[in-house]
Amino acid sequence: MAWNVFKFCTALRAFGSIMIVFFLGLVGVTYYAVVVAYYGPHLFRGGFDTLIAVAFLFLFHLLLVMVLWTYATVVLTDPGGVPLNWRPLREEEKGDADPLVGLGYGIAKIGTNQSAVPGDFKNLDIGFCLKCNRLKPPRAHHCSICNRCILKMDHHCGWVANCVGALNYKSFLLFLFYTFLAEILVCLALLRVFMEIFNDDEVDLTPGKLAATFIAFVLNLAFAVSVLGFLIMHITLVGANRTTIEFQAKDKKTGLTWRYDLGWKKNYEQVFGTEKKLWLIPVYSKDDIRRMPALQGFEYPTRPNWDPQH
Repeated sequence: MAWNVFKFCTALRAFGSIMIVFFLGLVGVTYYAVVVAYYGPHLFRGGFDTLIAVAFLFLFHLLLVMVLWTYATVVLTDPGGVPLNWRPLREEEKGDADPLVGLGYGIAKIGTNQSAVPGDFKNLDIGFCLKCNRLKPPRAHHCSICNRCILKMDHHCGWVANCVGALNYKSFLLFLFYTFLAEILVCLALLRVFMEIFNDDEVDLTPGKLAATFIAFVLNLAFAVSVLGFLIMHITLVGANRTTIEFQAKDKKTGLTWRYDLGWKKNYEQVFGTEKKLWLIPVYSKDDIRRMPALQGFEYPTRPNWDPQH
């Protein structure tokens, strides 16, 4: 039987929609177990139990809002596609207004006597996609599932039914961060329920509520461990200014420096922006979008005096 790549990619797109439903289902079960079954009724008990319930439910709903906000942003935001007739700007088209100049970055520029053909850009990380049959910017890669080139593509994520690229990578990282915090909070909260059961304390839970609580605890604990691994991996990648694809493709046998590694501070700013007050929400300031082309996915600053042989 012949391998049909098109049908396989179509199946993966459908799988992504199923994973979105599964994730929202997990949120629903967790909400029922935490709020409806246990901590909601504690609001009316009075005394110390009420104070604990109020504090927990406030923190839980705050994290839930951030999880859903960042998740919706990753799912609904275009990760960044390459325009049909894209080509790198020539030096005279950038001029002195190039925003990278004021930030002290180095950037590759195209000379005035070069034409837009693949062979002219070998030293500038300008690629040529054989599937799209056109030029692609530095760090862009073709996604077979989305069937297009994605700017600074990290990976195609089935959980969000979307690629993770230049325009939604920050939202993806924040989604991992808030999801991990929420899952740890839920596990600690539901652990109290099981401790009361094992200590033979009276727990006012029906068999259905108890089953929902058990399912929510097990799933949140499993996902917390998994998400922690992804979070650590991506924090490491951001610190080195690499995507998952770039990390997998690097030559581990050589000690060559990575041209886009500008130091951890500037590397993180390329993902989160320079406005610290906006680091924990999935938005950028207008000044950062205007001054930092890396946030738009077409140009990336390189190490000063970078030498590909060292």
